[in-house]
Order: sequence, then C-alpha cells, then structure tokens
Amino acid sequence: MSVSELSESTQNYLKVVWALQEWSEEPVTTSVIAQRLGLRLSSVSESVRRLTEQGLLEHPRYGSVGLTEAGRAHAVAMVRRHRLIETFLVNALNYRWDEVHEEAEQLEHVVSDLMVTRIDEFLGKPTRDPHGDPIPAADGTVHRPDARQLTGMPPGTRCRVERISDADAARLQYFADNGLVIDTELLVLDSATGADTLTIRVADRTDHLSLGPAATDAVWVSHQP
Repeated sequence: MSVSELSESTQNYLKVVWALQEWSEEPVTTSVIAQRLGLRLSSVSESVRRLTEQGLLEHPRYGSVGLTEAGRAHAVAMVRRHRLIETFLVNALNYRWDEVHEEAEQLEHVVSDLMVTRIDEFLGKPTRDPHGDPIPAADGTVHRPDARQLTGMPPGTRCRVERISDADAARLQYFADNGLVIDTELLVLDSATGADTLTIRVADRTDHLSLGPAATDAVWVSHQP
C-alpha cells in the first residue's frame, strides 16, 4: 500500500511519532503527541488505539508509542515527501529556509508518489533538507548525521553545524541573520553556567553571539579537530 492511500490524519500521526523519536531518546507518549499536533488527549488516545489495531503503531499498556514495521515504512515515506518538498521550495523556488515548513505540511498530503520521485530526480537525489535533516532514500534508508546538540559544548570546541531544528521560524531567521546555517563552522568561546548562555563565534565573523538553552538545543553540531 502506498502512503497516499492513508488518510491525512493517519499520515500525520505516523510522521509525528517518527519525528518525536528521530532526535530524542525520550519516550513518545500520547500526551506528547497531543501537544505536538495541538489536539485533545482523548482524541489522540483514541487515534493511537485505532492505529494500533490497524497494525501501524505499537502501544503496550503503560508503555510508550512506537511504530510497527509497516508504520515505520509509511512514516519514512511521509518524512521523505516533506523534506524533498522543503528542499525543492528552497532550491527551485527561492523560498527562505524559515518559510518552507508550513508549505510542505500542506503539500505533502496531495503530491503523488510519481511527483515525489520526479522532485528527487530534479534535485539530484539530495540527502538532506535545508535544515540538515536527512532525507530518507526511496528504499527507506535513513542516514542520520553523527551530531549532538550544541548545548553543553565546552569552551574552545570547534564545531560544524550539521542540523538546525525548524520548529521556530523566527529563530531560523535570527540564525540566518547571524550567519548560523548548515555547514557553518563555529568556535565555542564561553559558557556562562549561571546565565545558561553559550557564547560562540561563527565562521570568520568578528562579532560574538550569545545563545540561550532553547537556541543551543536547536543546533546540532559535529566536533571539528
């Protein structure tokens, strides 16, 4: 079955469960899903029960929510659609990286499998989207970059930006205005424990940038020698 044959609601649930566990080790609960989707807990609990009965989700009593093999295949297909569309909007239509998430949220439900394939071919089969998130291959393979959050990096550490969360469009604009984008190299200058801020210097810029924990949590980096 193609993911196109699933309802929009089912597509959303599977994609959200995938997204919640992609970059976090925290258990996926119905309350977390409800918060992410902006729905009532009772509605989410009923939908999770239904999708579990359909063999798309796993939800043992008092346990966390997970994807079955079939559910994972559909979730990855939706993630692939979303990230290819975001990449197309930036590369072909000159959207900014802070503008594409909501557009892709709408378009991912209506494009055909053929269009997804053509977009992939047109873009040269990209492996990551504008925010650094990996684009799953057509066979469902996902290569996540070896990266960790900028939060807690000690002074003197040189890093390369591998991924930036797209959860906050205003923060993406701020980062772009200050040169903090994918593949940028940065140096951690100071960590103010009491103030919970991290001071960095981006690439060859002379000015310094002080970031709070919400900002550093959104930036994933790899260590550079």
